[in-house]
Amino acid sequence: METATLVTFIVYLVGMLAIGLFAYRMTSNLSDYVLGGRRLGGGVAALSAGASDMSSWLLLGLPGYAYIAGMEAIWISVGLAVGAYLNWQFIATRLRKYTEIAGDSITVPDFLENRFRDDSKILRVISAFVILIFFAFYTSSGLVGGAYLFEASFGLTYTQALWIGAIVIISYTFLGGFLAVSWTDFFQGILMFLALIIVPIVAIAEMGGWSATVSAVGNVDPAHLDVFAGVTAMGIISLAAWGLGYFGQPHIITRFMAVKSSKEIPKARLVGMSWMVLALMGAIFTGFVGIAYFSANGPADAIADGAHETVFILFTQILFNPWVSGFLLAAILAAIMSTIDSQLLVSSSAITEDFYKAIFRKNASQTELVWVGRAGVVLIAIIAIILAYNPESSVLDLVSYAWAGFGAAFGPVIILALFWRRMTRNGALAGMIVGAVTVFVWSELSGGLFDLYEIVPGFIFGWIAIMVVSLIGKEPSQEILDEFDSVKTSKI
Repeated sequence: METATLVTFIVYLVGMLAIGLFAYRMTSNLSDYVLGGRRLGGGVAALSAGASDMSSWLLLGLPGYAYIAGMEAIWISVGLAVGAYLNWQFIATRLRKYTEIAGDSITVPDFLENRFRDDSKILRVISAFVILIFFAFYTSSGLVGGAYLFEASFGLTYTQALWIGAIVIISYTFLGGFLAVSWTDFFQGILMFLALIIVPIVAIAEMGGWSATVSAVGNVDPAHLDVFAGVTAMGIISLAAWGLGYFGQPHIITRFMAVKSSKEIPKARLVGMSWMVLALMGAIFTGFVGIAYFSANGPADAIADGAHETVFILFTQILFNPWVSGFLLAAILAAIMSTIDSQLLVSSSAITEDFYKAIFRKNASQTELVWVGRAGVVLIAIIAIILAYNPESSVLDLVSYAWAGFGAAFGPVIILALFWRRMTRNGALAGMIVGAVTVFVWSELSGGLFDLYEIVPGFIFGWIAIMVVSLIGKEPSQEILDEFDSVKTSKI
């Protein structure tokens, strides 16, 4: 790697660690470490949610998919954009208010326990368990992406690259908690956005403009120009169904909980959705122009060997001088870091707040809880590293599995907990278990209806389970119903 690229890379990493150290000085209790003391502004919350949402798949997995499938990839983007908008529009404000009213809940399991007055702790424990299982897969996808980046950029082996990337990310999450994660995500979101605008524009210009690019892609395979080519109705549903996942992603909806006031939500929605739509378009166009560029200019061998998820990395190395290349490669690391740090933090909070404090050490000091949280970060990271050890792992495959798991297990539960008065504790428990188990089972089956993305049956069956079990059970207490009604008039 050129010295200039390496220097740019190192400067970026040092900046992220500096933010972690700064946030370390502002973190004095568990609420600070897990939720930043509920003091995020709308802009920071929006870009932080977007960056933690998109992860390495935005710069590696999605361009790689567009490189293979052409404009068919747009269906994922449509589903994601619609899902994210509905999440901001309907879930964000009510969740921000309800989590504070319901015992000042600072985690999703915490909220569910308080919302349903579950003294048995079973709802908290099961939901925390689901979080830990699926985040292990989700975090490993980011580590695979980081390994691809370091491997391609520094000439390291896959294993060496995996450990270096993991150590950097663990360091600042360990130190600064939620504030470090949110502020680094804010800057990383800006960096990712700029990279996804710059790379496809320069690549298209290199091809001689948009018309020349489209013509060249058509010469490679006319099907790449058709959004419906080779896609069945089930395929379109599966791709668009990614949008269902938004309602149940703990690392995204905790940003709603952390906003300083519900009045910040409209601004956050505008910023977040503008960022997301343009970033998704940039990712798809990067893969799309890659079809034309690499078929004509090489390195065709790198793409042909199944390295389609490195198309963005190849563009940064070929089209730009070393200083700009370093900046663009740092954007990939930003995408990876911004999601892994959030996932590690939510997993850590599940261990600390939902297992350690709730069950084993109810009177633990705030300092003790923060350090248990930091130990949880390291523990989850090690499990994710083990899962990521296979160099054949696909970023998109790992993400799609975890995304479906969270969407099916928590999506219906969160929506109905916020908007249905009659929902019960047992209904929430049934929906969570049915949604998660459906994803596990469905993903192992194939052929016919089982080719449908597992989030769809998981979401539907989970929703039905909540409704049925809640309706056949005892109606919620008047205290729960009064609290539910108070959220609508709250000015928080």
